[in-house]
Amino acid sequence: MNIGLMGIGLDTYWGQFEGLQRRLEGCLSLIDQRLCGFGLEVVNAGLVDNPVKARHTAELFRENRVEAVFLYLSTYALSHTVLPLAQGVGAPVIMLNLQPVPAIDYAQFNALQDRGLMTGEWLAHCQACAVPEIANVFNNAGLQYDIVTGWLEEEESWREIRDWCDAIRVRALLRDARIGILGHYYCGMLDVYTDVTRLSSVFGSHFELLEMDLLKAFWDRVSGEDIEQKRKQFDREFAVSPECDEYELNRAAKTSCALDALAADKNLGAIAYYYEGYGGNDHENIVSSVIAGNTLLTAHHVPVAGECEVKNAVAMKIMDCLEAGGSFSELYAVDFIDDVVLWGHDGPAHPAIAGGMVALVPLPVYHGKPGKGLSIQMSVKHGPVTLLSVVHGPGGSTFLLCAEGESVPGPVLEIGNTNSRYRFSLSARELVNRWSKAGPAHHCAIGLGHIAGKIEKLAALWGIEFRKIC
Repeated sequence: MNIGLMGIGLDTYWGQFEGLQRRLEGCLSLIDQRLCGFGLEVVNAGLVDNPVKARHTAELFRENRVEAVFLYLSTYALSHTVLPLAQGVGAPVIMLNLQPVPAIDYAQFNALQDRGLMTGEWLAHCQACAVPEIANVFNNAGLQYDIVTGWLEEEESWREIRDWCDAIRVRALLRDARIGILGHYYCGMLDVYTDVTRLSSVFGSHFELLEMDLLKAFWDRVSGEDIEQKRKQFDREFAVSPECDEYELNRAAKTSCALDALAADKNLGAIAYYYEGYGGNDHENIVSSVIAGNTLLTAHHVPVAGECEVKNAVAMKIMDCLEAGGSFSELYAVDFIDDVVLWGHDGPAHPAIAGGMVALVPLPVYHGKPGKGLSIQMSVKHGPVTLLSVVHGPGGSTFLLCAEGESVPGPVLEIGNTNSRYRFSLSARELVNRWSKAGPAHHCAIGLGHIAGKIEKLAALWGIEFRKIC
């Protein structure tokens, strides 16, 4: 992923204040090194100090298809220098208002006898001067931008810059993602029904409508050796319950192989699925044995959302791209005594966020769904978590809804599902009310860590609303 980097200055200064340009270029070089440390390909245009250079820099960034531009405000610069670049490059701009140090050494500064030296020293610390001017012009031009304010070696500033880098990377991954839709909605879950056109417009993703017949074709091609290798993968990645019988393990392994083939054939980055079949036919046989395979796909960066919750497949993909996991979940119950909320789900989960090995267990009946077979059972690691929902709001809006909390110890339901206890800064009662009133579908994606800041930046890059409950 290519990122544009440039500093801005005023060419009039260079002949007036000896060493100023070289000093500012050194600061820009430091920023370049830090950005490269994040694994980015940095296209460094150097110091841009007049409108002509700005136009040439825009061409450079366009040629290299940069995803965003980090604009280092090295000293005061004219907004006329920045505007043609921002207009010409067509990518979000992150202004880096980073002073060399937390504060000017006033005693040393005031001890300078030469007024020219004093002005040159001031200009080396004059980053903030240009911020309101450039923001004013960007606002009036309708350009997308944001600001990081701090100093060059400040870790808080670099954490924010890293969050921007992560958000920019995920935006690019979502734009290129192919998301499969297999089967149909769970009939009657009106909140789950999704406007795929709206999602494509916001995220840029491609949505591939998949036929159960195609999955069946891959299922028919699975060999005995394929099943044997998949069984070995089950043993490596699951804690397989001794209660699982051979027939169900082989059935789940065969379907898992078919799901792998489908995902590879269509180059899928995520999947939403649901199907029922009828009267014990092959499609029902397949769909009642998908949980293990879909969990493995999720573990290997093809997140799978059940009940054909396409919006939640997108939320899970965002979480996975942020390396936070992103497990399919819904509200289960409230423990008013401990003031916690239980969240969980049957079906696929993200093993990366499990507190221990994911158990593969038999279920005599899939509640509310046809068939029986194997399911997974896990709880989320104790510690900070973030909940994310992609919401279709009223008036054609799409927005991101977040809550940050903690996965905490305590008793959970051992019913062959994912199930965990979560505590928030709000009471459990208030959390349920505020989350529900925001209007998400009843599913969400749960990931590790407090990452709402990164998700907020993603929403800004997409130009959509971000709401944080707590």
